[in-house]
Amino acid sequence: MQPLTVVIVHRDQPERLLDTIDAFRAQDIPVAITIVDNGSVTIPPVEADDVTVVLGGANLGFGPAANIGYRRFLADPHAGDWVVLAPHDALPEPTCLSHILGVLAERPRAGLACADVGDGATPVIDAYLGGILVPASVDAGWETVGHPHGTLMFARRACLDEVGIFDERYFAYCEEADLALRARAAGWESGLVRGAMVKNPYVGSPSGAIDYLQLRNTLLMVREHFGRYHVFIRLCIALLQLGTGAIRPARRGPYWHPDGRVRGIVDFLRGRFGPPPAHLYTKR
Repeated sequence: MQPLTVVIVHRDQPERLLDTIDAFRAQDIPVAITIVDNGSVTIPPVEADDVTVVLGGANLGFGPAANIGYRRFLADPHAGDWVVLAPHDALPEPTCLSHILGVLAERPRAGLACADVGDGATPVIDAYLGGILVPASVDAGWETVGHPHGTLMFARRACLDEVGIFDERYFAYCEEADLALRARAAGWESGLVRGAMVKNPYVGSPSGAIDYLQLRNTLLMVREHFGRYHVFIRLCIALLQLGTGAIRPARRGPYWHPDGRVRGIVDFLRGRFGPPPAHLYTKR
C-alpha cells in the first residue's frame, strides 16, 4: 500500500513532536511524514526512511509552514490523492487515518475533511460571526461542516489543485475556514468524520497572539467572502465585546487580551496581516 503523506508543522516542542511522530507511525496504514519546522531552537533527530525534515528558517505561521508541505505533495504526482496536515501535538488513535479514508472513499466530492476531537461540536461559518461551533448532528460517519479544523485535516489533491492552498495572510487561525469557503464555491464538500479520534490537549501560543489572530483573521475572512456590510457588523460586534468584556469579566472569552483585540482591529483596518506584533507573544 502506498504511504499516506502526512505534514506536521513544528515549533519548539521537541518532546511533543516525538509523541506525534510515534502516533502517526502507530497507524494501521503506512505513512510518509514531512516535518516542516518553524525556526525551532531545538529539533530532535527524527529524520529516517519515513520522516523528512524541512527547515522553514523562522516562525512562518501555521498556514505558510503547511503550504511548504502542501507544495511538496502537489509537486509529486506519485504521492497519492490525499495529504494529511497536523500540528506537532496531535495524537491520532491507531485507526484514525484508515477510518477517515474509508469514509472518504464513498464521497467523490469531498475535498477537505478532519478527524473527531471528541468535543461533540461541529464547526460552521456564520456570515457575520465567522467560524463558530454548534452541537454535532451525527454520532458516527461523515458530518458536513462549514470548515475542517486543523488538529488533523485531510485535503484532496484535486481540490488543492483547483482552489489553491492556504492564504498566507492569515498566518494562523481561520486559514482552514477560508480554504473551505473557496472549496465550497468550487463545488467541493468539507466534512468531519465522527469516531475517527484525535487528541490535541495543548495550547502553545500566548493569549495575546491568539486573541489578536482570531479577531483580525475573522474580520478578514468575513470581508473577503461576505462583503463590506457583513464585516462592518462584525466589527461593531467586536467593539461591543471589547467594551462588555472590560467591565464584565464573566463575558470574556478564554483568550481574552484587550491589547491583542485592539491591535487586531487596528491592523485589520490598516491592512496589516501576517504574524502578530512581537510583544503579543510575551504578554499573557
